[in-house]
Amino acid sequence: MGQTIVEKIIAHNIGAESVKPGDIVTVDVDRVMLDDIMIPFIVDKFREMGFSRVWDPDKVVLIYDHLVPASQQDDTRHYRVGDAFAAEHGLKNVHRSDGICHQLMTEAGYVKPGNVVFGTDSHTTTYGCVGAFSTGIGYTEMAAILGTGQLWVKVPETIRVVIEGKVPEGVMSKDIILRIIGDLGADGATYRALEFTGQAVEEMSVASRMAMANMAIEAGAKCAAFTPDGKTAQYCGISLDAFQRGLKGDPDAVYVKTIAYRAEDFEPVMACPSQVDKIRNVSELEGTVIDQVFIGSCTNGRLEDLQAAAAVLKGRRVAPFVKLIVTPASRKVYEEALECGALQTLMEAGAIITHPGCGLCCGRTGGILCDGERVVATNNRNFLGRMGTSKVEIYLASPVTAAACAAAGKIVAGRQQ
Repeated sequence: MGQTIVEKIIAHNIGAESVKPGDIVTVDVDRVMLDDIMIPFIVDKFREMGFSRVWDPDKVVLIYDHLVPASQQDDTRHYRVGDAFAAEHGLKNVHRSDGICHQLMTEAGYVKPGNVVFGTDSHTTTYGCVGAFSTGIGYTEMAAILGTGQLWVKVPETIRVVIEGKVPEGVMSKDIILRIIGDLGADGATYRALEFTGQAVEEMSVASRMAMANMAIEAGAKCAAFTPDGKTAQYCGISLDAFQRGLKGDPDAVYVKTIAYRAEDFEPVMACPSQVDKIRNVSELEGTVIDQVFIGSCTNGRLEDLQAAAAVLKGRRVAPFVKLIVTPASRKVYEEALECGALQTLMEAGAIITHPGCGLCCGRTGGILCDGERVVATNNRNFLGRMGTSKVEIYLASPVTAAACAAAGKIVAGRQQ
């Protein structure tokens, strides 16, 4: 019987010939990510469990991104607890304001194809972009991993998503994953893997795949999976070995379902307030007045996203009374966008450029909105109260669409000029 990508990764990890959906197995963890929000709770639970040492400090990555810089008085407690824990246990992989955790985990080389990775953030599914099994967990599970290096998982069923053809100009992978989430529903992939394949997927950059893997959780998915290829190897700075090259779904693998798309049928879409699966074509929403635009986050804060937004805004200005906030996903992305001129173009258009981090996406540093205001944002969630009061309306879109909306002062389809 054939195997899916996720089944192959888990079987390889535990030294088994094969696994099947529903099997409960104990995996050896290749890497873990602790974020600044969760670190005090992880430390408390670690001590409560009676552990006195971390199983492998080199496999632990601590990232300060949600609370940097501090916007509330208690934020600094998280820094103190995290730094003290890192010093006590010899953690060397500590990032203080280098960028968003999910960007850094692949960008800095912590995650490789075929790895089993856990993180204390739901969007840990992002690392499926390079062919890893990765998923978010709570602080209790993370404390257990820190002490043992292991965690039990149930092998998930897999939904195969096939996208053939050429993606139209002006459509980004964000539009594609939003449409898929709309079709599946917010719970349509609960505790299942989403395996992406097809010509359009193969032609995507790693950054575009990251946006899709990142948002797999918005359909309830346990993880996402892309087949590692030459682009993956170049991005990760490695040569793929035989196991990594074989991480593709077998023709006779068993999938719980297969959904297929023609790439040419995709068009710009938005997730409307206040559900990620409430998807409508941008053309249906044109004319809706907006107050703010946010381009950034672990979904769409990468170089290609900033370049796409800059292409739309080149020679144009942000509409009067509209704020455009741009947040690069990492310090490296910031530097690259500065070097290629994308940030200069965005600044000339009137954008506010902020430090790399989670920022407005998690409702913290900069850009909070008030009752009745509308924002078009490139991040992954539009839940009530996420970017200000519960009466703020959040529309999720691609960087191309978001930039076009910023210039128009209202919702419009992205048109590069």
